[in-house]
Amino acid sequence: MSGARPAYLVFSDVDETLITAKSMLDFLDHYFPHRYGRRGALKAARVRADLAGLLARGACRAEANRRFYRAWRGEPAAAVHALAARWFAARAAGPGFFVEPTLAALREHVRRGADVVLVSGSFPAVLAPLAEQVGARRVLCSTPRVHRGVYTGALLGGPMIGEAKRGAVRALLAEHPDVRAAHCYAYGDHVSDLPMLTEVGHPVQVGDDPVLRAHLTAAYRASRLDLAGLAGPGTAPRGVVVGCHGSAMAPSSALRRTAPDPAP
Repeated sequence: MSGARPAYLVFSDVDETLITAKSMLDFLDHYFPHRYGRRGALKAARVRADLAGLLARGACRAEANRRFYRAWRGEPAAAVHALAARWFAARAAGPGFFVEPTLAALREHVRRGADVVLVSGSFPAVLAPLAEQVGARRVLCSTPRVHRGVYTGALLGGPMIGEAKRGAVRALLAEHPDVRAAHCYAYGDHVSDLPMLTEVGHPVQVGDDPVLRAHLTAAYRASRLDLAGLAGPGTAPRGVVVGCHGSAMAPSSALRRTAPDPAP
């Protein structure tokens, strides 16, 4: 980030929060067929089937994330980045790629002086053009190991999933001692985003995952916040995601229609 002090920080998940696709799988389906033709298309299909089977057997998302990157062993980093730029240009030009209310909200945060940070299990080649599009200053993500310009199939550090997101948020907040976590925002769509969402004063649920909503509600009840009161006199919470500062966020089901007010 630049030396200028941000007004506050905004952390955002990517897949099904900022974009409607699962970026890793979407790019997988783009990269291998474009690089290797039919043989590449078959490889992409095998990787998808392997990951689906792994998750069906009860593996955690972090394990599946590691398995995904093993499929990239031997791929030239330069080719991956070049095709990722082409993938993004094609997808962003088409309809329905972005979750438009989230995109609008993040851009408004930038306009108000916040530093936006993408936090994702996806990888830099895919996330760099997304970060540029939204004006994000940092990307915290899973990072494939590269040796002599080639992906090794391993990761530098662990997958950026679940508790790793909490650690990344805390570390970045520690770099900005003048920025209060209570003034910061986070956007996520899945229960695996909960560790990130509960580190800030203004968590925003994107979509209508009832499991995430229940966990968020429980987390803030544990902080002894009166959800009904925060939602406004005479109104029920209605699944409202509530920030620690007492500002009621939009109901999760409404975020796809109307971006929440990003003022801290």
